[in-house]
Amino acid sequence: MNISIFGLGYVGCVGLGCLAQNGHRVVGVDVSSAKVDLINGGESPIVEEGIRELIARQRLEGRISATADGMMAVRSTDVSFICVGTPSGPNGHTDTTAVFKVAEEIGGGIREKDGFHVAVIRSTVPPGTHERVAEVIEAVSGKTRNDHFGVVSNPEFLREGSSIRDYFEPPFTLVASQSERAVDLMREVYQGITAPFMVAEVGVAEMIKYVNNAFHALKVTFANEVGNICKKLGIDSHSLMEVFCLDRKLNLSPYYLKPGFAYGGSCLPKDLKALKTIVRDLYLDCPVIENIERSNEIQKAMVLEQILAFEKRRIGFLGLSFKAGTDDLRNSPIIDIIEQLIGKGFDVRIYDRNVHLSQLIGANREYILKRIPIISQLITNDPDEILDHSEVLVVVNKTPGYERVVEAIGSEQIVYDLARIEPERRESRPGYHGVAW
Repeated sequence: MNISIFGLGYVGCVGLGCLAQNGHRVVGVDVSSAKVDLINGGESPIVEEGIRELIARQRLEGRISATADGMMAVRSTDVSFICVGTPSGPNGHTDTTAVFKVAEEIGGGIREKDGFHVAVIRSTVPPGTHERVAEVIEAVSGKTRNDHFGVVSNPEFLREGSSIRDYFEPPFTLVASQSERAVDLMREVYQGITAPFMVAEVGVAEMIKYVNNAFHALKVTFANEVGNICKKLGIDSHSLMEVFCLDRKLNLSPYYLKPGFAYGGSCLPKDLKALKTIVRDLYLDCPVIENIERSNEIQKAMVLEQILAFEKRRIGFLGLSFKAGTDDLRNSPIIDIIEQLIGKGFDVRIYDRNVHLSQLIGANREYILKRIPIISQLITNDPDEILDHSEVLVVVNKTPGYERVVEAIGSEQIVYDLARIEPERRESRPGYHGVAW
């Protein structure tokens, strides 16, 4: 396939060499004549392990070239990658000026050629850029998206120092487009890459790189804060984190990475407070660890705000315990919500198939009676009573059987799902709402 790459920086150069190695004919485009000359001379504009040899070999074999004429490059290719820089502005906003300038060039090239063309956004861009690029190309070219051209979001996951290996061995190849034809062409572009080829929504493709890097930054700072605590206590932080990383069931897993309601229970709140106390006693500043609880409280406040926004007085809750499969009510985050609703005069009913007041003992019973003394008047063992009572039904956890209660809800009733028990119903039912999804 004939491919053009706009931007001969880090991402563009790696793509140039690797696409050529996979058998494509690739032309690089850049406003810098020095970069163009280096590529045409078989040299690399960037320093990266293996890139110099890769570009020299592919240039010698006639698969790569470079030019400053973007419109010519578009006319002679089927796919154009946008790999220009998107730096941060003074206020933190991403500067996408170069992206839209390239979109204008691509549009100009498409105007002067026949056949279907694909513009691929490889640069890291904020949500909404994909649509704007399509509009710019459409306006400049005078042609119709999805008929004469397609736009694809295709974020890169390259690490400096191992980018060539990362290109050929990515965790997955992610594309997003409104054009099936464009997606099919991208399958051809990445033929030979054995990683899963995933098609996502445009917004997902535009956000994923930001989320990835924020999480990587979080992991670095979390590990550093743990290291600072350990050093003060005379504990080997690297040995500790080696043990931590052995747990791939919970610590390094998708288990806790599901957007939704707040955490709770008897362990997480207690142990987090203990760790914060250790930090304070050591006179350390650990803002990541110290603000976890605050973020959790913000999530609870958002849920309460949404329930209030429904402007209904009769609220039913499916679930009282902090998660499915237990009757443990200690630090269950929904109790904070219920407590505030009661204080505001709302008519509340609760059904939890695992919670029976007569069977609660010890600290668990003491906790709920102290927080909600009138709990016996609010809780029921009959799910039909919840259905009859509720103008708003709040789904708290994924206890088996709750989905059947939700299915029986009336068309005038609102469902507020904190557990994502039936995500497909959000599209089909107007009164179905999720939290953080």
